[in-house]
Amino acid sequence: MSRIWISGYRSIHNVKLELSQLNVVTGANGVGKSNLYKSLSLIAHAVNGGLARALAEEGGMPSVLWAGPRLGKKPVRLKLGFSIDEFSFELAAGLRPHHGPSESSFELTLGLPPQGATIFRLDPEVKEEFVWHGMERRPTTTFLKRNGSIVELTREGSRPDELVQNILITESALSQVQQPELYPVLAHFAHEVGGWRFYHHFDTSPTSPLRTDQVSTYSPVLDEDGRNLAAALQTINEIGDRDRLINAIDQAFPGCFLAISEHGKARLGLALNTPGLLRQLEANELSDGTLRFLCLAAALMTPRPPSLLAFNEPETSLHPDLLPPLANLIVNASSHSQVWVTTHSTRLAELIGEQSEFRHIHLQLQDGATIATVAEESR
Repeated sequence: MSRIWISGYRSIHNVKLELSQLNVVTGANGVGKSNLYKSLSLIAHAVNGGLARALAEEGGMPSVLWAGPRLGKKPVRLKLGFSIDEFSFELAAGLRPHHGPSESSFELTLGLPPQGATIFRLDPEVKEEFVWHGMERRPTTTFLKRNGSIVELTREGSRPDELVQNILITESALSQVQQPELYPVLAHFAHEVGGWRFYHHFDTSPTSPLRTDQVSTYSPVLDEDGRNLAAALQTINEIGDRDRLINAIDQAFPGCFLAISEHGKARLGLALNTPGLLRQLEANELSDGTLRFLCLAAALMTPRPPSLLAFNEPETSLHPDLLPPLANLIVNASSHSQVWVTTHSTRLAELIGEQSEFRHIHLQLQDGATIATVAEESR
């Protein structure tokens, strides 16, 4: 992903960013770090067909729109966009009035259905949507064009095909294109974004699934909530970089090593051998920080790296001594995936910078709007 642009989303009035392989977002509380992270996640939801649900979980369209002053009488719109390889994605959404670069791009405009027309009136309504090739959108380089319920899909070197039926108004047309043999560009684009992974919260409470036996199955990808942690770590042991996992755990917890064993039929148990103790510490006995670090290690050391790995405040619950091994894992992961890290920890950013160049995105609040300052950090 080479660039991203967001406007009209909560505190983000208008932000445009050029990205690199490793990106670290910092800033004080309340400046919009989580909003920037969530906007990236919303892009993936739109492409994957889960936009309406994702917005509903945030309170619906009225809750996500720009909350600052408005200029003129134009309706507020939410716009999310990015460029990847030679293609880009853009989403624009908003409320409807109540009636009783050598790159390619995707653009989507959303609003709300008329009040009273449906009980789901807080769902988005797609108004415009585009996928195009090149820095600027032109008719000859547009692969997908949508105006309300009318959708035009274009095959390379052909005239547009008009589709007007069976398109959900609450989701992007791109998420509903199921003909890769006819529209390979759109299918490839959607597939690439569909592999993005986001890690925001790992439940380490006493009743968390992380603290109980887990299903035993090959798991090259850690679940978003980490509930397959034992299987993910064992998969790394068997088909991933086992030695690096051992070293990472030893660096984080000197002298300790993992013990993953079968617990009953198709179940796995996770434990940690600790120097000086006569027995293993089971998952239900491990500290919140220990469990969280193991989740981060499993996510960052995946044997099936995606095109994008995004983390929101990975330092939460971690002792400062765990930041150096975490920084090592982040830098190593960036050699296989593009990495996005949103963090409160200036120390974590410094540790990453000691090992690798990265794009430092620092956020501030100005007149209620999130402002981004970008700098290249190098060793």
